[in-house]
Amino acid sequence: MRNLNLDQVQTLIAIADLKTLAAAAQALHLAPPTVSLHISELESRLGATLVVRGRRQASLTAAGQVMVDAGRRLLAAADEAVEQVHRRAQGLQGVVRLATTAGVSAGLLPPLMQWLAQESPGVDVKLDVLSSAESMARLVAGTLDLAIVALPQASGSGVQVDAWRSDPMVALVPAAWPAPPQVTPQWLADQRWMSFGPATQMYRLTAGWFAQAGLNPRPRMELNHPLALRSLVVAGHGVAVLPLEQPGVAGQHGEPDTAGLQVRPLHPPLLRELGLARRSADAQDPAILAVWRALDTFANVAAPPPPSHRVVQA
Repeated sequence: MRNLNLDQVQTLIAIADLKTLAAAAQALHLAPPTVSLHISELESRLGATLVVRGRRQASLTAAGQVMVDAGRRLLAAADEAVEQVHRRAQGLQGVVRLATTAGVSAGLLPPLMQWLAQESPGVDVKLDVLSSAESMARLVAGTLDLAIVALPQASGSGVQVDAWRSDPMVALVPAAWPAPPQVTPQWLADQRWMSFGPATQMYRLTAGWFAQAGLNPRPRMELNHPLALRSLVVAGHGVAVLPLEQPGVAGQHGEPDTAGLQVRPLHPPLLRELGLARRSADAQDPAILAVWRALDTFANVAAPPPPSHRVVQA
């Protein structure tokens, strides 16, 4: 069988998205007969009917839906390949695919990305928010380069995981609420409190903290977004338990934004542990090393140095 024609695949995806051949032709700046020819040739090549042409709309067959799902991945990979070639041709370093957990807040990511842009402007970072399990799976599959993951995670299958950050968990309390100097499990259990969802590290940490005190309270609200939880605290809807992230660049620490809320330490203390995961096969890639160094700058635990100490030029 001959190789797939990506233009024909793109035409099929346009029909799937826009529901008619005429709309697909307009969006792709093609003549309607060319769209019909693309689909006919693609169906002939695959030996399967992909599109059912109705009077008003075109719909996909089951085989057509499989081709559309696979085709989106093919086109994304092709776009990435073209982009990397263009960047290398311009003397730039490349694209690094980085994933982070939802629990890493906007207080940490913007200064990290700014630091990287200043130190290695030739590196383009594509950022995804994924669960730690999905990040590890994508590292093994080779569709991700680096990931910030919740610890513990086991190294193996060509993926190395190292400790990166250990941030104290604190209670964020509405400014108008009376709050003790330290928040205990019993005090928090008696309040309206909000949490990340049950599938997250944040939830498991908080649940374990309650369990040590013999408690198992249910949160009033579950929301997997630290900034949204913080905003709800400021609005007086409840208490949230989140990590106190102080980025720290070149030995300096940023002050956390506490406007509209009170920050109280937990008693007993609770830590959120994060690690850096990378593919061992990519240990010497210059662009990945540059991102690793940027991430290492924001570490607050004794993490191992990047695999190579040579200077990476932008």
